[in-house]
Amino acid sequence: MSLAIESEALSATINPRAGGTITGLRHRPSGLSVLGQVPWTTIEDPLPAPARDEPEWLTRYTGGWPLLFPNAGDACTVDGVFHGFHGEASVSPWDVTSATSDTLVLARRFNAVPVFMRREISIARDTLTIRETLKHHGDTAISVMWGHHPTFGSDLLDGPFEMTSGAAEMSIEPAFAPPASANLLRPSAPLASLAYLQRFAQSWAAIRRCDDAIAVLLTWDGARFPCAWLWHELEATAAAPWSGRTRLIAIEPNTTPCALGLAEAMARGAPLLRLAPGEEATANICLRVFKPEGPINSNLT
Repeated sequence: MSLAIESEALSATINPRAGGTITGLRHRPSGLSVLGQVPWTTIEDPLPAPARDEPEWLTRYTGGWPLLFPNAGDACTVDGVFHGFHGEASVSPWDVTSATSDTLVLARRFNAVPVFMRREISIARDTLTIRETLKHHGDTAISVMWGHHPTFGSDLLDGPFEMTSGAAEMSIEPAFAPPASANLLRPSAPLASLAYLQRFAQSWAAIRRCDDAIAVLLTWDGARFPCAWLWHELEATAAAPWSGRTRLIAIEPNTTPCALGLAEAMARGAPLLRLAPGEEATANICLRVFKPEGPINSNLT
């Protein structure tokens, strides 16, 4: 069952049973929604175990905002431990420890790794904020991936739009390279691609509908998430369940510039989050939803 939180400017729905995913986010003054929706029927119940592969994971993926932990990308086995596609956190049930009209607190003790995480999701005015704290309860150090998968679509992409960010560098993931002529910051369909935004002067990214009807501004803790994956699925993939009808863009702050899973990240020597026994780590990420006044060229703070 989904729960709702809201302010005078925003309303959000969250499914604690399937990953604590934020499944919807609406700007109340305009009535416009900004998170994406997939064109297939999904299952609200959690998976009994981490997803064996992408097709199984997609049965729970709504196009909203999942959390990726302790893996992100392809399912793999590391040190004898199986890590499901996009990680246990994204498809497993979370305990609701507190719920008010504007704040929801979730908690989970993971099975794949000996980590406990607390998540506070709150709304104030036109901004949704997620504050996360984790603690490693094991006896040996572990390496993990930690990231967010906010997926945008719906009314936000209903017309020409543009993207801006504080990144100084964008690199393409070779396994998902777009046509050479593609403009990933002002894209048009059909387009499927995956890239990494890095070297942020300030950790922010924005999507603005070019008629200034609606915009989103994502900001995050750059020390925790030094890169952001940039994923496009704009009516390009004909195979089911995408079926050439999916219109989504994700801006995904992450610890690691490798979207192919923990094992591949290790093989590439990509940076990971290393947790010592007893170590705690925190992360904050905010999404502002508003009516813009022209191009967004800073984090507006």
